[in-house]
Formats: sequence, structure tokens, C-alpha cells
Amino acid sequence: MKAMVIDQISDVDHNHHPLVKKHMPVPVPRGHEILVRVSVCGICHTELDEIEGRTLPPRLPVVPGHQVVGTVEQAGTDVGRYKPGDRVGVAWIFSSCGTCEYCRSGNENLCPEFRATGRDADGGYAEYMTVNENFAFPIPGVFSDSEAAPLLCAGAIGYRSLRLSGVANGQRLGLTGFGASGHLVLKMVRHKYPETEVYVFARSEEEQRFAVELGAVWAGDTCDESPEELHAIIDTTPVWKPVVEALKNLVPGGRLVINAIRKEEKDKKELLKLDYPRHMWMEKEIKSVANVARIDVKEFLEIAADIPLKPEYREYSLDQANQALVELKERKIRGAKVLRIS
Repeated sequence: MKAMVIDQISDVDHNHHPLVKKHMPVPVPRGHEILVRVSVCGICHTELDEIEGRTLPPRLPVVPGHQVVGTVEQAGTDVGRYKPGDRVGVAWIFSSCGTCEYCRSGNENLCPEFRATGRDADGGYAEYMTVNENFAFPIPGVFSDSEAAPLLCAGAIGYRSLRLSGVANGQRLGLTGFGASGHLVLKMVRHKYPETEVYVFARSEEEQRFAVELGAVWAGDTCDESPEELHAIIDTTPVWKPVVEALKNLVPGGRLVINAIRKEEKDKKELLKLDYPRHMWMEKEIKSVANVARIDVKEFLEIAADIPLKPEYREYSLDQANQALVELKERKIRGAKVLRIS
């Protein structure tokens, strides 16, 4: 099979071809595994974190990609949930131990043995992949393959972030960064919390205009002060500065939810500029989001199908994966990016 792989850690700013095209054996499903013939795979900023070493794969080479949609090609001997021809999705959560306190409580995203698709196991930048049937999700028929792919990560992690924000209908929500996840959260909020006003902070003027098109009441730069104080803010940026800037825009008791797997070290110095009375006083909170649990993916797909919530996206071929990642790094984005595999 054809695949695009990470075979070394590199800086995408200097290496515009960080992925290498390879031919690999088609994996064989065993036990409870299914073999998925990949149709499309969404592109995520986490792939940049892997390539640049902020969230290191335990081995190289590895096939990245964790927003996978395809059809079951073959089932292992013990599979009972799916049969060949079924359409399924695979998200960031590839597996967990199933026995620890977090797994037993439905929070397997916090499991110490959590394994991520496309980092700890080969993912969807390839024509085929295998996954345990219990970590694959049926895709609602209302979505095309390319519409479904961003829902599996950008949508599901956005849904978890929104839940953790605690925002209620009628309260004001801020979104810092406005890529794949942010635009889906805004669409979801307009449906689920129709009286909630959304304020967007983004460096790109194009992203700001896009946010207003989708219903944001205001959009400005990440350093700007919002016209109103906000009850909660969800930050999806890969850098530290927006964290500090967001805190100044919260109401007393407000909550900042950081939806990022890593923050780039080059901006870590910004934390030293924390002004306690302005940024943290009055019982403001900072909460991180760690991965997704299966319940997040399952519930979000159901909500998205009911709305229906369809992402804005742009398709690329598998051979254009490097181009898509460079454009993502350069913030040339509008909605989501999706690789068309087959």
C-alpha cells in the first residue's frame, strides 16, 4: 500500500517535505481488529506537533493521521461489531487499557496506557490501517466521507472543550484560534446555545472574516480586548501568548479551556508576563483538555448528524500531504483540510 510517513523529526518551516512516500505491506487484522480501507483522512495541527517533536512518536517511521474514514475490508476472527463493507471512522483514541479507574469511569482519555492513532500506532495517511473494533465508530449516513473526517477530531475535541467550559445558554463564549475545531464549535454553539454570543480571537484577518460569516458577533486579534467580558474561552492555539491574553477577557469566575496537546516552547517566556491582579484574580480558572474519550466521539457524531453540522473543508490528494501541512503551518486555512486517499 502507499503511505506518507514521518521518518525523522524536522522543522516544517525549513523542511517543506517532512513526510516521505513509502510502499508498505497491507496490515493483517487479528482477533478484534478490523482492516480499514481508508477513503479520506483529516489533517490536524497535531501532525505538526509530531513532525516537529513536541509530541514524539515512540517509534519512527510512523504513519500519521487520526481523522480516518473508510470501509471495513476484512475482519479479524473475533470481530462482532462490524462486517466488510461497513463505513467506519477512527479518531485520536486508538486504544486504552480498559481496566484502570479512568477507563472504568468512561474517561479513558486519561488512561496511563492511552495510545493515539497516527502517533503510537500507524494512522490514516495510508491506503489501509487496522484498529480494534471497539475503537472504531459508525459514520452517520448524512455525512460524506470528507465531511465526516474533521468531525472525528476537530469536532469531537471541540465538543469536549465546550462541555468542560461549562458555558450556559445566554452566556458569552470566546474562541481563540479559528481553524478546524473553532469553526465547528461556533456552528455547534449556534445550534445548541442560540442565545450565546461568540467572540473570536485570531491572528489572520481571513479567519476573522470567516468567523463573522459563520455568526460570531465580534472577531479581533488574539491580543485584542473583547468588547464584553466572557464567561468562558476555548484556546486552540499552539503557543503560550494567547493564554495570557485570553485571561484578561474573562469575567470573575470565568474559565479558560486550553485545547492543545502541546504549547510551542519558543513562546514559553510569555508566561512570565502574567499579571496576577489582571489575569488570575477573582477566581478565574484554567483547565486543559487531554485527548478525547470514546463517549465524546460517539455523542458528537450523533449531535452533528442531528443538526446536521457540516464542516467547511478543502481536499488534497495523498501526494499533496506535505503541501497541506506547510499551508497549515503558515496558517493558510479556512475550516478543515482533508486528504483524499482512495
